[in-house]
Amino acid sequence: MTDQTNQYDRQFVQLVMSLHIAAMQQMGKVASPLTGKIERDMAMCRNTIDMLEMLQRKTVGNVSDDEKKLIDRLLYECRLNYVDEVKKDQAAAVPETKADSAKEPPESSSPESPKTV
Repeated sequence: MTDQTNQYDRQFVQLVMSLHIAAMQQMGKVASPLTGKIERDMAMCRNTIDMLEMLQRKTVGNVSDDEKKLIDRLLYECRLNYVDEVKKDQAAAVPETKADSAKEPPESSSPESPKTV
């Protein structure tokens, strides 16, 4: 292998790893290196996972076995975590909806309802 090929191999691994780390940050699994805070952006995370998938598909037959295993494993990990976070969001939204409806007064006690004498 030439030095140029080794450099491309390292850069490919760095790119895949950086996309994986970005997805983890966007899911709120890792603090942002800029702010030190947990920040979530699930739409951006979905886009990052899609980019990893695009790399996986576009490099079929042009990566080593180790590189293929790496991108497969990291993409699998991202997808599992993404689904887990979406389920958490959905579970958190359900109790809020029930709690909000329980707080509303019954219609008969509202000030706008006609009163019978």
